[in-house]
Amino acid sequence: MGAQPQLRFYNQARPQATGMGAEVLAGLLAEPKYILPKFFYDERGSELFTRITRQPEYYLTQVEMALLTRHAAEISAQVGASCQLIEFGAGSSEKIRLLLERLRPSLYAPLDISADYLARAASRLAQEFPWLEVHAVTVDFTEDFDLPFAHEGRRVSFFPGSSIGNFSREEAAAFLARIRRLVGAQGGLLIGVDLKKDAAALNAAYNDAQGVTAAFNLNVLAHLNDELGANFDLARFTHQAFFNPQAGCVQMFLRSSCDQEVSLAGQRIFIAEGEMIHTENSHKYTLEEFLAMARQAGFAKAETWTDDQSRFAVFFLHNGARIAAV
Repeated sequence: MGAQPQLRFYNQARPQATGMGAEVLAGLLAEPKYILPKFFYDERGSELFTRITRQPEYYLTQVEMALLTRHAAEISAQVGASCQLIEFGAGSSEKIRLLLERLRPSLYAPLDISADYLARAASRLAQEFPWLEVHAVTVDFTEDFDLPFAHEGRRVSFFPGSSIGNFSREEAAAFLARIRRLVGAQGGLLIGVDLKKDAAALNAAYNDAQGVTAAFNLNVLAHLNDELGANFDLARFTHQAFFNPQAGCVQMFLRSSCDQEVSLAGQRIFIAEGEMIHTENSHKYTLEEFLAMARQAGFAKAETWTDDQSRFAVFFLHNGARIAAV
């Protein structure tokens, strides 16, 4: 008989209606209106995002996976053997598969906000790597949390896909500082970061010809209908995404095609024709900008890998406290 999968599930997410309704209502009553991007990720949203990463215009995933594959030996040397490997926003755990056999972590902990999608992805991965101890945690990692298990070994976090770009510059620095505290003095962070480049390439990546990104953006309204009993009519909104050079980020919106009223959590919300609901920022960095932010958060650079066109970078960062102690 072969080895049996070693799989544990933990749910640390708040009940959806508890905090979600208040956060969504605050955003829709604000001026200008917004919906936090973490609410993209119900089960269908997670599936749509996986489809986005396979669109030809969405270079980010293709380039990052090529970097992880090409530099797997160097990454393994930096990370070290038998670490606790903690992936933020694990989704389908597609990218970590490129590294697991080399890294041979003592434990892999995928973290994600979508419980059903995480459960299926973690189960598939545990079947594929039966030697690996998998601790899947449903959690909103944009908020403070503690890992629900105790385990020996150095902690290394993995945050691929340039998801750090969804945070503002200030939020990103604070988030990196929280990761540094989570991994501890001997810990590290392997992170993917999208780099600043030609606006046309960025605009194409967020407006794919098949309309998958548009469906992903609109699905956040369906998620609010399902979870909060809202009555958004998705046909009355259109997807808008473009690079804002002043802000240094791609900004994504839902544009109302008419005057309309929406009911949510006992409130009626008026949305004017042409009014935009901000759903996501995707900040882009130069190498120097990101490393300055990482240093501000308490990390020190160990290694950087970029593609030939400098479209994307993968960084391995040490906790700066470790470097200072050497």
